[in-house]
Amino acid sequence: MTSTLSLAEALAAGTVVLDGGMSNQLESAGHDLSDELWSARLLAEQPEAVTEAHLAYFRAGADVAITASYQATFEGFAKRGISRGRAAELMALSVESAREAARRAGVARPLWVAASAGPYGAMLADGSEYRGRYGLSVDELERFHRPRLEVLAEARPDVLALETVPDADEAAALLRAVRGLGVPAWLTYSVAGGRTRAGQPLEEAFALAAEADEVIAVGVNCCDPQDVEAAAATAARVTGKPVVVYPNSGETWDAEARAWAGRSTFTAGQVTGWQQAGARLIGGCCRVGPEGIADIAQALKAA
Repeated sequence: MTSTLSLAEALAAGTVVLDGGMSNQLESAGHDLSDELWSARLLAEQPEAVTEAHLAYFRAGADVAITASYQATFEGFAKRGISRGRAAELMALSVESAREAARRAGVARPLWVAASAGPYGAMLADGSEYRGRYGLSVDELERFHRPRLEVLAEARPDVLALETVPDADEAAALLRAVRGLGVPAWLTYSVAGGRTRAGQPLEEAFALAAEADEVIAVGVNCCDPQDVEAAAATAARVTGKPVVVYPNSGETWDAEARAWAGRSTFTAGQVTGWQQAGARLIGGCCRVGPEGIADIAQALKAA
């Protein structure tokens, strides 16, 4: 069921389970995501597949679904000949697809929808989302992000997920872009060790969100599980806000080959440490599927 309790209220009361990777769930169902639009392409071509992916995570124990709008931008859709009006419809559909899954889930616990907004580099589809430093100013990045955030906010998700942000400059642009939209947000960086992917110290990066009233949680995603605990502790200390963490499986993405390499190091046994470090919103990102989310939910119940 959808919830009358806000996500911020739920985080104040305890720990909430996030879903896992949208792309790997769609691929496991047999869908080809080799296109530059990635999972956003299915919003146009097979929206029911997106709903089914969300439903699998809700049934596995997730309380929050992150929409398939990570790579959904006006610019990216335009490259495929999709009009601005139709692109806006598809972004709104990403929220409705997650809402529909929540209605179908048939569970008594509260469920929420987070509208994903990926970084500028996700639109480029060249791996720069893992580097940042695009050569754009904060003002230029704000102008890129604001229109789609407005569309997503109008679809009334419970929260905007400003996610996989590689660069503190882009975080500053996103924090400006969400002002006045009337929807809370979380901000998560993609990190390597104690720094953003662009190389900034996490203390400085997290500090940007400390005074942002719109931000209800801050943390990391799309990173190595081994980097989570220290980053979570830093986010909690610097911002005083609830922390959100959802790392990858531990495998690494080869942007040139467009494939994952290495082995998984993600285990539910790591969750307790993340929770003790301040994490209140916990899930998985790329290559973490419903089974992994079920393990997280179980581990949090036992904690």
